[in-house]
Amino acid sequence: MSNCLQNVVILGGGSAGWMTAAYLSKALDKNVHITLIESSDITKIGVGEATFSTIKLFFDFLGLQEHEWMPKYNASYKMAIKFVNWNAQCRHFYHPFQRYETVEGFDIAEWWLKMKRGQEPFDYSCFLIPLLCDHQRSPRYYDGTVFDDKVQNLFSDKVPSKKNVLADLKEQYPYAYHFDANLMARFLKDYSKQRGVKQIVDDVVDVELTENGSINSLITKEHGNISGDLFIDCTGFRGLLINKVLNEPFISFSESLLCDRAIAMQVPTDIKNEGINPYTTATALSSGWVWNIPLYGRIGTGYVYCSQFLTQEQAEQEFRQHLGSHAQNCKASHIKIRVGRNRNSWVKNCVAIGLSSGFVEPLESTGIFFIQHGIEELINHFPSKTFNEELIKSYNKAVSECIDGVRNFLTIHYYASDRADTPFWKATKHEILIPEELREKLRLWKTRLPNNKNINPNYHGFESYSYSVMLLGLNYVPLESLPALDHIDERKAIQAFQHIRERANYLKTTLPSQYDYLTNVIKSQQQSQYLN
Repeated sequence: MSNCLQNVVILGGGSAGWMTAAYLSKALDKNVHITLIESSDITKIGVGEATFSTIKLFFDFLGLQEHEWMPKYNASYKMAIKFVNWNAQCRHFYHPFQRYETVEGFDIAEWWLKMKRGQEPFDYSCFLIPLLCDHQRSPRYYDGTVFDDKVQNLFSDKVPSKKNVLADLKEQYPYAYHFDANLMARFLKDYSKQRGVKQIVDDVVDVELTENGSINSLITKEHGNISGDLFIDCTGFRGLLINKVLNEPFISFSESLLCDRAIAMQVPTDIKNEGINPYTTATALSSGWVWNIPLYGRIGTGYVYCSQFLTQEQAEQEFRQHLGSHAQNCKASHIKIRVGRNRNSWVKNCVAIGLSSGFVEPLESTGIFFIQHGIEELINHFPSKTFNEELIKSYNKAVSECIDGVRNFLTIHYYASDRADTPFWKATKHEILIPEELREKLRLWKTRLPNNKNINPNYHGFESYSYSVMLLGLNYVPLESLPALDHIDERKAIQAFQHIRERANYLKTTLPSQYDYLTNVIKSQQQSQYLN
């Protein structure tokens, strides 16, 4: 037991801190003491968060069911991202949580290029979800049944908690969530404290290092020295431990991703009359894009833009003009965003998780995903007091490959778009860095769509269908369809397209609206609490 790591100290609360505390308290339930230190002075923006569908693994592992946490988070379902004005025609398209069907060994999108190009939008032809999004459907029936029969057994309340790993996930869950990040942190704080996590509300005024440069203790204003074996930096963009104390360099992605500022806002909405969209919206503006995240009761929104092309005042003016009169009295928060990652997210006995580790634009809702990935990899590489260097190196490789993979995927969103009507959109074609490996893939994707063999092989959360969706939606389309399809009978492809259309129309008419479903869940919870 002498080398057994026993004391974990997390600096910083918020989403990253309390997700880490909750997960570690469940995964390491023996001989580990967890302390979380957070300041009472940190301002939380709380605009709302959108997630990957893989966040289900996180809640499953904690043993939490949707009806337990969704009402407490003001949460809603997310089946896709709707991209608006990202191409020259200003035609919207959906990036859904749904894999392509395979017909005669080829993705149905390849058949679309051959049979339906120029006739029907690819997303409505190849997926069920776009039509459900247009009609604000819930992904679940009132009895809890999920519209995708292939994964119904994975959404049962009777499914036991299990420790799944993101990279090993074989299923495609058909939806993710939107929720209030501040409410999530509060909920997970209660969960963590019930499992023995000690919370200290205080400010760290100094850090004591050992002779070899590792962290020995955090010196707080009111509680004195807080010592530990492993320190987890969840201090956001500040990177108080990883960058300011341990001086780990930060690698900027500004050569590839130009946006470096954000304006965030909370906007009220009448969900009873307007409904709740089951998707995140990303709307391109003159010098960036606007996110719209519908929660149960309000909307979280923000403008991510490049300060080379807009001043803060110009950006807010454009943003407010886009939102219209219903946001007239809403307060705007201006944020400098640090886009990039640390050279290493684990240095000596300190691991950075969340914004202190790395961040890309929230264009594909990767913020919570990076936290989840960092936590899971920490468990997979959990150290003893000896802090084996090979273990640390392996962790850093997994984290850096994941973030770098997302960076390249997001770069495609700009570079592959045929929109070039403003200085910003022109710069995304001519002034950003495209690694040669990515350029080579882009040349290939002008010949055929991405598949599992020609996308980034390192785990970064995105599958080949996501690449295809973005390229087709951005008008970066192969010049011809695959020659092999000319030698294959089309009848099965015709049947597949017909089945998708019929199934989508059936679900559109039978699934409840998202507003009705979530309201029913909330009422059921209130009645249950009243009876108990």
